[in-house]
Amino acid sequence: MSLKLKRYFPILQWLPLYGKETLISDLLAALIVTIMLIPQSLAYAMLAGMPPEVGLYASIAPLFLYTIFGTSRSLAIGPVAVISLMTAAAAGNHALEGSPEYITVVLILTLMSGLMLTLMGLVRLGFLANFLSHPVISGFITASGLIIAASQARHLLGLEAEGLNVIMVLYGLIARIPEAHLLTLCIGSGTLVFLYANRRWGRSLLSLIGLNPYTADIFSKAAPVLAVAVTTLVTWHWQLDQAGVKVVGDIPAGLPPFTLPAFIPGLWRDLFLAALLISIVGFVESVSLGQTLAAKQRQRIDPDQELIALGTANLSSAFSGGMPVSGGFARSIVNYDVGAATPAAGTFTAIGILVAALFLTPLIAFLPVATLGATIIVAVLSLIDLPAIKHTFVYSKSDFAAMLATILATLIQGIEIGIMAGVGLSLLLYLYRTSRPHYAVIGRLPNSEHFRNAERHEVETDDKIALLRIDESLYFANSRYLEDIVMGLVISQPKLNHLVLTCQAVNLIDASALDSLRTINSRLKDSGVQMHLAEVKGPVMDRLRKTDFLDEMSGVVYMSTYDAWKVLHERAEEAEDKPEAELKPEAPR
Repeated sequence: MSLKLKRYFPILQWLPLYGKETLISDLLAALIVTIMLIPQSLAYAMLAGMPPEVGLYASIAPLFLYTIFGTSRSLAIGPVAVISLMTAAAAGNHALEGSPEYITVVLILTLMSGLMLTLMGLVRLGFLANFLSHPVISGFITASGLIIAASQARHLLGLEAEGLNVIMVLYGLIARIPEAHLLTLCIGSGTLVFLYANRRWGRSLLSLIGLNPYTADIFSKAAPVLAVAVTTLVTWHWQLDQAGVKVVGDIPAGLPPFTLPAFIPGLWRDLFLAALLISIVGFVESVSLGQTLAAKQRQRIDPDQELIALGTANLSSAFSGGMPVSGGFARSIVNYDVGAATPAAGTFTAIGILVAALFLTPLIAFLPVATLGATIIVAVLSLIDLPAIKHTFVYSKSDFAAMLATILATLIQGIEIGIMAGVGLSLLLYLYRTSRPHYAVIGRLPNSEHFRNAERHEVETDDKIALLRIDESLYFANSRYLEDIVMGLVISQPKLNHLVLTCQAVNLIDASALDSLRTINSRLKDSGVQMHLAEVKGPVMDRLRKTDFLDEMSGVVYMSTYDAWKVLHERAEEAEDKPEAELKPEAPR
């Protein structure tokens, strides 16, 4: 079987080795993840503004497809909080939540996301995710967690709240607190307290009553199911829906329907940016999580193949009445903890969700919406990473600026503006930093072949020789800055005869930088100073040899900084007025 076929169909790598022990591990993981996914899928469908059953539909076909195309053994695919929020924000700009037009928009978003991800994977564009820096992603997810929590507060209070941003929503809720529905508030706040207490102390308390740590962890993870069961039973028994408690209502039982997203060119054009952002954010989060779990298992995942896997999963969701899906953090961690051995655990989970869609939907008709709201709020608490904000501020003010801009723009202006602001500011800060690269005049550490910054260490220097280390590749944005640095150095050292640019950190010299080097060489000649290069990397030297710059250069290319220092320093000591012998440029090893 060809390696190329196995690359595009990773199932062919592990399925022939599938055995009884692996099957048991995958079945156990699937059972626990299914229990978690049922309430989560209902809740995230509601968060996306979709009927609850859509969450179940989005947890069936995508999992089958990921089993075939995915490379992570622990990643659990399905609806997730941040992607659901982004979906609601995008669809809400084009249709009224709950309307048939709204469902049409979500299906189109799902299809577009699937097409984009699959195409990006086929042409190996996984590197594009690198443009989302970790501070930007962290800030975006933190802001999204706050938005999600604020949006669900209305369900706990039994109120409706509208607003253009999270501040207006919270203001509207606070103003209407006296109108809160008491029974709904009791159910929602009670569920919230129970789930939060379970998250903080559940495992410890279960261990104290005699359960082993593994069993205690399993029961703790199943707490949302217990909350759903109890509140549903209470609402049904006392008919609280007739007293004003909002419930999920009848959910159609059956297989996911076949849906064909509409092709409306204008709408597709308007949704392009939103679909692209949903795709990239979902991919970055999935791959980051997948790589973390793979490293713990001494395995690896293929980011480009993950694009294809997520793309096909979203395509299948679009054609089966679902919504955009991605890798879920909590479910994936559970999948890993309970020993999922292969992506087949996802298939078994899908079968469990399919059984729920066929037979269990009548049991959740009396499920209070407030319970789902509390479930979402507790689930997104882990997204709000306040310590990361503090650590980023202490470590890097520029990264903190990008993170803060992302948080504020997301909270005030919305999802799309927030992430675009973060990415844009990150790129601008990168250009600014690299346009003014760090440089150092270096000298020799006594009795060694090592050179360090003359301002930080006691080193040997020579007023006739300047060793200038540029700690950045040379390109159009910093080429003029290099000219200024060099000429300032020449002016500050009147006795200077030789300038050596040490290039150990230079991985690229583009055409603009090459022109600047020509200019520097010409100006140094006019000043009676020879320009030399040292430690030029092979690929950079290969490109320089294709030009006539080395012939024009007044000095020599040295293999190492020590070679340059030794030759030039010895000559300076021998005779100040002796003409320097003409030397041919050397090639680096």
